[in-house]
Amino acid sequence: MKTHNPENERTKRRYFAYLKEAKRFSEGSLDGVAKALNRFEGYTRFKDFRAFHIEQAIAFKRHLSEQTSLRTGDRLSKATLHATLNALRGFFVWLAGQPGYRSRMAYADADYFNLSEKETRVAKAVREQRVPTLEQIKYVIRRMPSATEIDRRNQALIALALLTGARDGAIASLKLKHVDLAEGRLIQDAREVHTKFSKTFSTFFFPVGDEVLSVLSEWVNHLQKDLFWSPDDPLFPATRVALGDGQQFAVCGLDRRHWRNATPIRRIFKEAFTRVDLEYFNPHSFRKTLAQLGEKLCQTPEQFKAWSQNLGHEQVMTTFSSYGAVASGRQAEIIRSLSRPKKPEAEVISQMKALLNSTGSAPR
Repeated sequence: MKTHNPENERTKRRYFAYLKEAKRFSEGSLDGVAKALNRFEGYTRFKDFRAFHIEQAIAFKRHLSEQTSLRTGDRLSKATLHATLNALRGFFVWLAGQPGYRSRMAYADADYFNLSEKETRVAKAVREQRVPTLEQIKYVIRRMPSATEIDRRNQALIALALLTGARDGAIASLKLKHVDLAEGRLIQDAREVHTKFSKTFSTFFFPVGDEVLSVLSEWVNHLQKDLFWSPDDPLFPATRVALGDGQQFAVCGLDRRHWRNATPIRRIFKEAFTRVDLEYFNPHSFRKTLAQLGEKLCQTPEQFKAWSQNLGHEQVMTTFSSYGAVASGRQAEIIRSLSRPKKPEAEVISQMKALLNSTGSAPR
């Protein structure tokens, strides 16, 4: 049974290089495109891309809508269908301009990788996401074991995620020198820290409680004063595994190197939540928790702008639109409270204008 097409592989390699270098796609995004192309090639039994015609796209859409998810056993969601078809459309638009393919397909042929308007609206619908509360996260941190160095590393890791909202990829690459306890900040230097879009910025510790800061401080002091690690050593070192008794591989403490990726961090989060019988929340969900906390604590547009910058957002509307969705329970509470206005109307209007001006979207 044919499992690949050599010519297609060479073409895909050029396309992935284009996405990575010209379009600046992340590794995760590239994986999504590769998966979509593999689905299509599997359906066509790895025919040469030069043999593409619009009937293939139409038939593939029908085939894809009938597939089931290996994880849930249900039909693929509209969001999955949309993402897969969108990735294929992008590929065939690019392919139509490449030598050897221009005479065989038109740019418009790629438009057949689409969903109906109704299906597209369903795929793009924003659904309320569950977000951990500040109290839940602090409860998890308190209940985590702290008997060993690895235990304390794991506890400090989750404490730092709450204090800073740093993404898991950034956390995995942090060095000791990136934490400034005296100033209460995390220096996310893109030359060494894997930040999103390679942005460099400082995050000052969010006001989430002294007990959380204490966990991180004790860990940093342990590395610096007890182990005598240097500023360039990892803040959260990988776990060292070696042959133990009985010639079995076993955990043997800390390794003086960084994790290769963020997978171990997500595993630590999952174990921490499940061991106290709470729903698992991934590291990124902490950013939503902090965004919601900011909505409660910030009293002026300037304060929320600073809060937004602390999350690494250049535009405050990014925080509002991507992280600031109001939970339905809180929505009801706010609507009911509007019968008792606390601020003069003129003051509210003035603050909203100031906020919009700060984003470059002033009302006309």
